[in-house]
This record gives sequence, C-alpha cells and structure tokens, in this order.
Amino acid sequence: MNQFSAANIRNVALVGHQESGKTMLSESLLFTAGAIPRLGRVEDKNTTMDYHPEELVRGISIHSGVAHCERGDTKINLIDTPGYEDFVGDALLGLDVVESAIVTLRGDVGVEVGTDRVFGFVQEHGLPAMFVVNRMDKEHTNFDSCLEQLHEHFGGGVHALQMPIGAGENFRGVVDLVEMKAYEFEKDGNGVKPIDIPGDVKERADALRKDLMEAAAESDEALMEKYLETEALTEDEFITGLTAGIRAAELFPVMCASSVHNMGAGPILDAMVRFLPSAATGIGHTVDDREIMCEASGNPVAYVFKNISDPHVGDMLVVRVFHGSLTPGTDVYNTSRNASERTGQLFVVKGKNREEVPRLEAGDIGALVKLKVTKVRDTIADKASGTVIKPTQLPRPSINSAIAPVAKGDDEKMGTGLHRIMDEDPTFEVTVSGETHQTLISGQGELHLEIIVHQLKERYGVAVTLDKPRIPYKETIRKPAEAQGRHKKQTGGRGQFGDVWVRIEPLPRGEQFEFVDGVVGGVVPNKFIPAVEKGIVATMEMGVIAGYPMVDVKATLYDGSYHTVDSSEQAFKIAGSLAFKAAVEKAGPVLLEPIVNLRVKVPDNYMGDVMGDLSGRRGKIQGTETQGKFAIINALVPMSELYKYSTHLRSMTQGRGSHTREISHYEEVPRENAEKIIAEHRAQVEAEHK
Repeated sequence: MNQFSAANIRNVALVGHQESGKTMLSESLLFTAGAIPRLGRVEDKNTTMDYHPEELVRGISIHSGVAHCERGDTKINLIDTPGYEDFVGDALLGLDVVESAIVTLRGDVGVEVGTDRVFGFVQEHGLPAMFVVNRMDKEHTNFDSCLEQLHEHFGGGVHALQMPIGAGENFRGVVDLVEMKAYEFEKDGNGVKPIDIPGDVKERADALRKDLMEAAAESDEALMEKYLETEALTEDEFITGLTAGIRAAELFPVMCASSVHNMGAGPILDAMVRFLPSAATGIGHTVDDREIMCEASGNPVAYVFKNISDPHVGDMLVVRVFHGSLTPGTDVYNTSRNASERTGQLFVVKGKNREEVPRLEAGDIGALVKLKVTKVRDTIADKASGTVIKPTQLPRPSINSAIAPVAKGDDEKMGTGLHRIMDEDPTFEVTVSGETHQTLISGQGELHLEIIVHQLKERYGVAVTLDKPRIPYKETIRKPAEAQGRHKKQTGGRGQFGDVWVRIEPLPRGEQFEFVDGVVGGVVPNKFIPAVEKGIVATMEMGVIAGYPMVDVKATLYDGSYHTVDSSEQAFKIAGSLAFKAAVEKAGPVLLEPIVNLRVKVPDNYMGDVMGDLSGRRGKIQGTETQGKFAIINALVPMSELYKYSTHLRSMTQGRGSHTREISHYEEVPRENAEKIIAEHRAQVEAEHK
C-alpha cells in the first residue's frame, strides 16, 4: 500500500441529520475513487460503512464507519458518523481527529434539527466544512431553497460552489461555479462529460458565481481591494481566495449530489483535495494547551477515537497519528493511564475489512490490536513528554433504566458484556446503586439502550429485562423523641436480656448520623454500647416507614439496664433497634426525595411549553438564559418525575430539545405522594410474608 505524507492526506468526517445520506455519500465517494468494486445500497444492506448486525436490521448507522480512498496523489480518510442523536458520541469523537467535515442535508427537506446540531459541533471544533445537498433525485428537491435555509441558519459564509442542472428525476448534472463549466453525469453515474451551460440556468449561475467570487475576495485584504476596483479576480486569485476562506472556516461551499445514483461524487472528491486542509495543518491539544504539529519525525503521538470488536483479532483500536509514526512491536506509553503498552499488528480499515501495514505515519488513521489497557479517548505518546490529547467533552447520559438478566446466574456474564460495551462507547454508563441495589444502564436515549440490550443478547448470549429505576428515597425525622427498647427472651438455659433508652433528634440535612454515648453510672456496660449503635445503624439502613435508608438523625443512648448472666451484644443490638424504631414513630418520620438540577436547552419558541411541562412535574423554575436561538431553562425537579424525560422532551420540541441533569439535594416528599409510597411498601412486605 502507498505511503502518504501528511500534506497529501485529507481526514474528513461526514456529519448530518439522520437519513440525510451520509453512508450513501461515503459509498459513492469510495466507489468513484476506485476503493470498492461496486456501489452498495443501504436498502440492500451491503454498504461499506454499515456492517454491524444492528445497522443491517434497522437500516441506520449506529457506529461511525472508517474507510479510505485515493484521488490522484492524495489519500482521503472518511469517517461516516451516525445522524441519530442517541449516537452523538461517535460524531463528536470523529470530529476530534479530522481537519474538516462534510455536512449532508436532504435536497427535498433542507436544514433539519440534526443539521443545526452537527454544524454546531463542527464550529465548536473550529473545522472548515462543506455542505452537500444530497438526494437531488428525490421529488420536491429544491436546491435554491436549501441554499436559502443554509444562509438563514448558518450565516453569510455559505455559498454555492456548484448549482444543479435539473432536479428530482430530471437531475442530470452540475454547473461548476469556479470554472464556470457545466458537466452532465454519465448514465452509470461514474463519470461526467462537459456540456454547454443550459440557457435556463445561465443567469442564476452568473449570480451565484458573483457571490462566490466576492466571498473569495473577502478572505484577503489585497484581493478585496482589487475586487472593489475591478469587480473581478483572475482564476488563480479566485481559487487562492476561495481556498483561504474555506480553510479559515469563514466560507462554507455548497455542492450537490444524488449518492444513491452515484451522481456528484467525482466533483466532491476533487473539491476535497483542492480546497480542504491537509492533515499537515492538524493540531491536538495537550494538557497544558501546547499545540502538536503534525510532523513525521520525532516520538509518536496518537489518539484513540474508536474501538472495533473483531472476532478474529479482538479489539481494534482506531487511532489518528498526530505526530511521528507507529510501527509494530514497539514499546509505547499510554499517557492517559500511565501504563506501558507494546504495539502489535497495524492495519488500515475500510469498513469491516482491514489491511496490514508496516507503519502508520503522522496525519494518517489506522488501527492497533492487542493493546492491554488502552481505551477510547486515550493518548499514546512518549512517557517523558507526558503529552495527553485533550478529549472532547461528551454529553452525559440523559436516560437510565434498571437492567437484570432473565436467567438466574447470568449476572456475571451480563456485567462482563456491559463493561465491554462501555469500553467501546464512552457515552454509555453502567452503575450499581448501593441504595436501590439495582444495576443501572444510562445512555443518550431509548434507542441507545435498546441497541445495548440487543448487543448483550447477540454478542454475549445474555437475555435481559429493562425496568423503571427505583427512586433512591430516604427517610428522616422532623422532631425529637425518645423511647425504650427492651429485649427479653427465656428459652431454657441462658436467656437474652437487653434494655436501653434512646433519644433521637433531627440533624441538618446532609449530616447523616451521629451516635452519642450518654450513659451515666454504668447502667449499660461499656462493652455493650457499640452493639446498641450497631442495632440503630442496621435499622437506619433498612428504614422504618417505607424501607428506605434513614438519614440526618442524632441518637443518644442515655439509660438502660442489664442482667449479669443473660445480657449479650446480640441482645443489646436488638434492644437498640427496638428503641430506635419506637422513637422514630414518635418523631414525625417523613420521606425525602432526590431533587435534580435540570438544565434544558430548547429553541425559543418552545420555552413556554417546556416550562409549563416542568411545572406539571412539580418543577421549580430557577431562571432562564439565552444561547443564540436557544433558551436555557434551569429548574429543580423531583427525580421521580423525570423517567423517560429525554424522550418526552424530544417529542415536545420536534427533536430540538436536550437536557442535562445532576442530583442537587433532597426534599420532603409531599404528603399525598408519601402516603402512596408507604402504602406500596407495606403491601409488598405483607405479600412477602404470606
């Protein structure tokens, strides 16, 4: 396989709204460049980028796909990212390792929710980008409408680089607005032939070219002065200004295609080579924000952005080499985890296929196998340098569910599978709640969790059920109280005797528990006092009124009695428990519920509906702020009111709303709600004892 210098490598991420044709565009680009022998189709389940069983069944991209092709003397590494919000992590990780992006949109729809979202990610990464209006063969396609929408959403830097000839079933070619030449696609879509610019598009083409030239001139002060004087640039000046504007992420060209018919891929490949920045311009940020120049010499620096589980070679970690080069059998260092590693075989990948290579040069993308501790988002670098590529901030999970194996005895197998999946997907989390004793899985949406369940069954042979997570309520008291706990049992031989008086009082929220030894005169021997505390603590952990842990209580042991023969640690432990329970009944016991600090981001026009919905969930609005076209709503909402809230929010805002959450504090549960929870607990206890 040919080796390419960083200056001759283009790393490009394909991003866009779901079903905007990213996978088919990548397929068309690969086929046109000669990297694959035939053009696959999503409907036929034979594309290069979508090959996981879940993707084939559902007909959508769930994981990012990686492949490469060559155009002339340039290598192009493509990362096809999922469009569904549930799999946004792969899109963000892909953007970490490229110098530019192609944003796809549907010609018959225009700018959608996902278009807005992913272009925001592109801008946050500071990347140059091109738009491709895809599916130009579809009915009701309107390139001018798409162009207008792009202007409205993303500003005046958006300009057509091409315009289509025909639309829908009559889409047959493009006008190149730089060269001002027209091309018609061959019947098989794998080539173009020059034609005269049709008369019915000439006037529009002239206007779009003038806009594009003016934008190119704005990239350079000298060019702008010349353009203002002459209203023209030479072809070289035009291309120089255009390239500078695109690479500075100030000018965003728009092209068009019908990927399913392989129309438009050739000009797009040429534009990628001509205008998009090379890998040599790429930088990574270390912990101290030093820039890493993409150079072939020196020690290697590489960043892991994807894990491909391969049945033959195990985990293949896909990396971008930012500096130096990687070779097989070399000692390297994981600076993210402070651990030594040794490289095994190196590959370049093309979807599910791989090809072994002798080295990975700076600027390139490839895969490593047989690393022991390295995970996604880790840096491989020189130990002495301590270089760590700063990973992108991934969204926290917005939905969780309790999970349990269907078959008894599958807990360990389920746990192994879940943690393997978590290694591959940093936006997925697994926790075991010490309060509710449930295993919880958390992800970006219902579809995300549904895919996890499917993977557990298909890859690890574990069938599981999902259930609503139990809310980690707590119990506490409102006022002081005291009570006696007396345990006396005579069964022949040595008996059991313990007698204590315990006073309890509420502590400030968050102080948990305090035990005070207030015994005077030895009425309870010192050796039995720890047992009394153990009995109280055990009862607090089990709860008194609804089976939830009790918190924020001070307990004072102040009196009691004992028997020289029958008293024991166990007897005083039971007595302490009885006294505590009796005192709690007098102390105004209440339930506490976790309150979540919720931060909701929605378009301005949905703010009223969302705030009303939060109020209906017993939420308290803490304030609002604006972020561009979006409103940020900060609210405190009971956790019990937020089950599947992410799904509801997306539905209410046509997919444009998102939220983050974290537990803020605990508050008393309203009486009606508390009575219901307590009644359910008592019914459950009675059922268990029948």
